[in-house]
Amino acid sequence: MADRDYLDWPFLEPRHRTLALELDAWAGGHLNDAHGSDVDAACRALVKQLGSGGWLRHAVGGAGRPIDTRAICLIRETLARHAGLADFAFAMQGLGSGAISLFGSAPQQDAWLPRVADGAAIAAFALSEPQAGSDVAALQCAARLDGDSYVLDGEKTWISNGGIADFYVVFARTGDGGGEGGRGARGISAFIVEAGTPGFDVAERIDVIAPHPLARLRFAGCRVPLANRIGEEGQGFKVAMATLDVFRTSVAAASLGFARRALDEALRRARERAMFGKTLADFQLTQAKLAQMATGIDAAALLTYRAAWMRDGGKRVTREAAMAKLTATETAQQVIDAAVQLFGGQGVVSGETVETLYREIRALRIYEGASEVQLLIIARELLAGEGN
Repeated sequence: MADRDYLDWPFLEPRHRTLALELDAWAGGHLNDAHGSDVDAACRALVKQLGSGGWLRHAVGGAGRPIDTRAICLIRETLARHAGLADFAFAMQGLGSGAISLFGSAPQQDAWLPRVADGAAIAAFALSEPQAGSDVAALQCAARLDGDSYVLDGEKTWISNGGIADFYVVFARTGDGGGEGGRGARGISAFIVEAGTPGFDVAERIDVIAPHPLARLRFAGCRVPLANRIGEEGQGFKVAMATLDVFRTSVAAASLGFARRALDEALRRARERAMFGKTLADFQLTQAKLAQMATGIDAAALLTYRAAWMRDGGKRVTREAAMAKLTATETAQQVIDAAVQLFGGQGVVSGETVETLYREIRALRIYEGASEVQLLIIARELLAGEGN
């Protein structure tokens, strides 16, 4: 890991520096960019590998152990720098089980979190729907109480780990009005739905530019035990937002990992590429571009680790997490695009590192809240606050 100065920033503790350096060494010996054509198999293997390596335990909380947001961010940044699919595998274990870590009952935590941490169970977070992506309060998947079970009907889409997960945290609308069962944000509840539950199936697998397991899910009379509800009825919006506040910051960290790798590649290319009797690095245009890339990365990193530090300190970070995700993902896109440009024609060759990074970064500007939504969140928080 070149340029480790940021590990000494006051947002981080010595244990965080140790964690990042140990993971970097482990990743250098265990991971590579290539994962073959069977992405499902590669993801399953990576989950087991990350579990046996002891890294997934940092992705889960529960049993009185808080989630260490800074550790999650450092792990995602480091993994993304080495291999995008490894970052994906780690992140989805955390996001998929995050609601259980934060709000799950003791039996729920005991049943799932140890298995997530050791890589024995793959988790998924099922929130988005065909007509309800950024507008979570508009979701239509319904859950009605019937005796000691809830019956789920509806669809989810863009679900990461869809098709390979062992369980899904599904958000559905409960009740038709009044109290906590009303329409809008208050009418949502969260449930653990195990793969193979009758009435639940993977309706469609979705291929995207950076290959990840992704699917559309369908629920038709899917019966889920009352004991599988996470938190109280009507708390689902709160559960979802609290989970996203943790992992939205980590999306920014993954973006940093991709951007740092792109800068590494760009520096190497600039020093090695001969042009007009010089190297690419000798030209002032190249130097200016490299300077802009490095400055953007540091600015994004400061926002990212500020948000993580604040959340670990028990503070609400909706605005800060949105600022971090917006800045880091947009900056990483610019940095990677600049790296591709410095590589010239070689930069768009399939399988070239910067070409892979170009495909990896694009989705991060959309998922867990598109950049435009982050702007709205930041503005809403500013307008709602006092003394800003």
